[in-house]
Amino acid sequence: MSGALTRHFLGVDRSVTGRAWVSRLADDRLALAIAQREGLPEIVARVLAGRGVAPEDCAAYLAPSLKSLMPDPRVLIDMEKAASRVAKAIIDREKVAVFGDYDVDGATSSALLYRFFRAVGRELRVYIPDRIREGYGPNAPALLRLKQEGISLLLTVDCGTMAHKALGLAADAGLPSVVIDHHQAEPALPPAYALVNPNRLDDESGLGQLAAVGVAFLFVVAVNRALREAGYYAGHDEPDLMQWLDLVALGTVCDVVPLTGLNRAFVAQGLRIMGRRRNVGMAALADVARMNGAPSTYHLGFLLGPRVNAGGRVGRADLGARLLVTEDEEEARHLAEELNVMNAERQAIEAQVLEEALAQVDARLSASRANALPPLILAQAAGWHPGVIGIVASRLKDKYDRPSMVLAFDAKGEGKGSGRSIPGVDLGRAVTAALEAGLLVNGGGHAMAAGVTLTEDKLEAFEAFLTKRLEDAVSAASEAKALRLDGALSARGATRDLYDLIQQAGPYGAGNAEPRFAVPSVRVVKADIVGKAHVRCILTGEDGGRLKAIAFRAAETPLGQALMDRGSGLLHVAGRLTADDWQGKRDVQLTLEDAVPTRDATP
Repeated sequence: MSGALTRHFLGVDRSVTGRAWVSRLADDRLALAIAQREGLPEIVARVLAGRGVAPEDCAAYLAPSLKSLMPDPRVLIDMEKAASRVAKAIIDREKVAVFGDYDVDGATSSALLYRFFRAVGRELRVYIPDRIREGYGPNAPALLRLKQEGISLLLTVDCGTMAHKALGLAADAGLPSVVIDHHQAEPALPPAYALVNPNRLDDESGLGQLAAVGVAFLFVVAVNRALREAGYYAGHDEPDLMQWLDLVALGTVCDVVPLTGLNRAFVAQGLRIMGRRRNVGMAALADVARMNGAPSTYHLGFLLGPRVNAGGRVGRADLGARLLVTEDEEEARHLAEELNVMNAERQAIEAQVLEEALAQVDARLSASRANALPPLILAQAAGWHPGVIGIVASRLKDKYDRPSMVLAFDAKGEGKGSGRSIPGVDLGRAVTAALEAGLLVNGGGHAMAAGVTLTEDKLEAFEAFLTKRLEDAVSAASEAKALRLDGALSARGATRDLYDLIQQAGPYGAGNAEPRFAVPSVRVVKADIVGKAHVRCILTGEDGGRLKAIAFRAAETPLGQALMDRGSGLLHVAGRLTADDWQGKRDVQLTLEDAVPTRDATP
């Protein structure tokens, strides 16, 4: 089922999208050894070998285990100090609040801590800031209000590492803080009682790939152990921490951190728990999103996540967290429906901002004398909704294959910006450097995503700084640009059984690329445009097999034109196998990403 591998897979050195096709696997013998040892089809063995899995490690890789991958939480700097302080607060019945970010990672982290506190018989005040009025991260007015409510200990999740001023003012007012975060840090840390963050410069845990919700789960493990050691559970059972891995999976996938190692185990276990539908809020959200079949990373990233996010983007910021903690089915249904409506509103706002951003970027590129794309794509305007700029930045990144930053300025000349990056280009570190250079009011992030606050007079200098800072990394990433393929399939060989086997090497996502395959020498026997410029088609192979396929947002692209051109003859096509459970049928289709006429391939 696999094609002969050369330097250019199937002889394709330039496809309709301008890419070479290369094999992900450097040595075919490794795949053969895995296939023989494990009794797997060669194409599945190629997927495993292409991800660096050794033959002797295959069994463990196919069944990722938290037991084998979970570290001792105390490897994180300040973890023991933080856990002891929170355990004391629980034992002493202190009033504790959690300040969470308004995105999915923040909502799931907040919900995880809330559920843990409730399970040990305590209440936790959840505070999610309003994106428009308060912006990202802890702010002094909110923290001082919490102090006035009688809160004696503050937790922050998915934020806080850069909140020097706000946490300092809170500490001066007698409100100590424990920060649980994963964003990149400066050498100087805020005046928190404890700061648990694997991306602290002095942290050597090697866990920097975790989302905030992953760090929060390790924190819960540590607090639970501290309570056990203090005798808190004498006479009654400890809570089952594993039951909340569905929250960990959702936050991990939606924050686009690498699905490798511990993250992969979190998501694999979390998907199983999510399938039991014990979180009534998540189950209600799955229903309004019309989620079919067993939960997958696709469902988390594209159906559930955007809806949890919708409240923070265009509505009430706390709705996502409220949905994830409720035990009331009627309230869950109501909140899920409200978030679903807000998500539709978000989509409409996003479409308008995206149209304007694309027009602006294309005009700037047309006016430029440069023959190549710049290292950074930047769009900005007054009045754009700050709640959608991150999604628009992601769309620009996909279109231009460049790190992209979108900024929305208010009437006072202050802008909120959100950026998305490409593999190999660390945008978060560049933004942190811009902050240290005095170009930003605030800013931070991680490799693939970052946020900024800046004044209009610093915009030109900020763009120039990022452009220069990212230039070499973008150049290297562009040179490495190629479609990496795991193997070749015939149209008849692309079956649901094969798809299900390949899923055993998942879950797939950022840092653990979904397998991509070539389907050689096919003919497009039917093609039409559906939805928002998607090209849907039927492919037939030389073996007589037929395969459904779809190319998303491709109607006006070279890929879409090649598929719609009835005179193009035979094509080599490439893409990802996806499940097709329409009307209860267990089928498979190819999500098309590239193609090339066979006449353009070098034998």
